[in-house]
Amino acid sequence: MMEFVTRFAPSPTGLLHLGHAFSALTAYEAAKQADGRFLLRIEDIDRTRCKPEFEEAIYEDLRWLGLEWETPVRRQSDHFDEYAVALATLQEKGVVYRCFKTRKEILDEIARAPHLSRKGPEGPQYVGEALPPKEEQTLIEEGAPYAWRLSMAAAKDLLGGEWETLSFTEETPEGLRTVKATPDIFGDAVVARKDNGTSYHLASVHDDALQGVTHVIRGEDLYHAAHLHRLLQVLLALPEPVYRHHRLLTDETGRRFAKRDKAATLKSMRESGAKADDIVTRLGFSRV
Repeated sequence: MMEFVTRFAPSPTGLLHLGHAFSALTAYEAAKQADGRFLLRIEDIDRTRCKPEFEEAIYEDLRWLGLEWETPVRRQSDHFDEYAVALATLQEKGVVYRCFKTRKEILDEIARAPHLSRKGPEGPQYVGEALPPKEEQTLIEEGAPYAWRLSMAAAKDLLGGEWETLSFTEETPEGLRTVKATPDIFGDAVVARKDNGTSYHLASVHDDALQGVTHVIRGEDLYHAAHLHRLLQVLLALPEPVYRHHRLLTDETGRRFAKRDKAATLKSMRESGAKADDIVTRLGFSRV
């Protein structure tokens, strides 16, 4: 029987809130029920917004809730060299290109031809192409910033018939179902930048495979990411996990919890005298 391995992978860009607690407990309980393993991973590739104090708060909050995890904890900012290798693989396969256009330039271009750019999970579906080699080299020598974009057209050509059969497995309360993957809903997704050698998508897919994650359990706001992640897994010859996307927790007004909602942070609740048992029960779990 295959070992069950799942993870909770927060970004230390703020304090954890009730929504994070629900997600962490969901994954933790799933691992317990399957007699499997639960990992904690710190996704801190955003070196501007991620702060050490928020990372320490993550550990404190999760311990308070009663969670335990394997050590050492993988911190993504320690592994940019590994993501560079994954990016190099995509480069060698000819499925990525340098895009020198700024966000404003892209939005202006889309505004001129909105019928060519449908809305995707991360905004308009921008599709571009590599510049002529001489023009690209000039911009590189000038130090111009750029993003590495995954060319959906090149990926489709490379995969051939496999593109049409691309799919992922989603676990639901009714059982497993096969979902046809349509990664082109993202347009040519950014997988890395000149000043940041990876993206959430590339680093997450790489680390899930490296850490042997068999079940990716996360919020339904990341459901569409599975379409793109499945493509990256195929391009990088990585194993396919099972996905489970849980509901998102909301406040009494129906609004999703966010890091800016200070009253909903676990730290503020703990400091105001809340008991971990009460929080766990409130979220629908037994004491872990």
